[in-house]
Amino acid sequence: MSSVDIAHPSATVPEEGGVRWRRFFPMLLGTGVLSAAMVLLTAQGVLAAQFSISGLPFTVTADRLDGTGFEQFAALDHMVEGSPNEGDTGGQVVVIVSAIDRAELTNLCQSVNMGGMVMKITAGNAGKPVKARTLVVDSDSIAGDADFSNIDIGQDASTLDKVPGVKGGIGIFAQQADTVVIEDLRQNNWATTAAAFTLPHLRMSFASEGC
Repeated sequence: MSSVDIAHPSATVPEEGGVRWRRFFPMLLGTGVLSAAMVLLTAQGVLAAQFSISGLPFTVTADRLDGTGFEQFAALDHMVEGSPNEGDTGGQVVVIVSAIDRAELTNLCQSVNMGGMVMKITAGNAGKPVKARTLVVDSDSIAGDADFSNIDIGQDASTLDKVPGVKGGIGIFAQQADTVVIEDLRQNNWATTAAAFTLPHLRMSFASEGC
């Protein structure tokens, strides 16, 4: 298994087993002006956001993710104007979009800190994994042990074809694969969408600790 460690652009990532994203993001876009280019692409409808994000990141973990049809590229998420959660981001967050045509997740856990109160969701245990169709996740950090089959790295995001209806903009660095398996998955996410989402043994509650 190969280690995946996609860190937040502002974070310092060790040389071993990681990528220095401050150096990588200009290459990812094919330009040194990341935010301006992403705003332009969004304005042109190339990367039109499906909704305005709350600005509260949430943690997702799973013992294992099995996916068929995988794509990954950069995008820019937006908060509602004047959001109290924008901090020093200007209401915009650079994210890695991970799209999977068909996904199964074993022992899924999702948690969000709501200001001293943690809302926690668990599902997909007892031999019945969570299942999703056209799963699209916007993250700034992804970690786990990953295997890909028939992967293409450095492809133009506008030519992606592994997940119907999901593409990036022209000139954006992307990768895609026939299948992906990630064990010990951990993500810091800003948004998730899915055409269908089935969660066996769903449990939602407030907890003292997150995932």
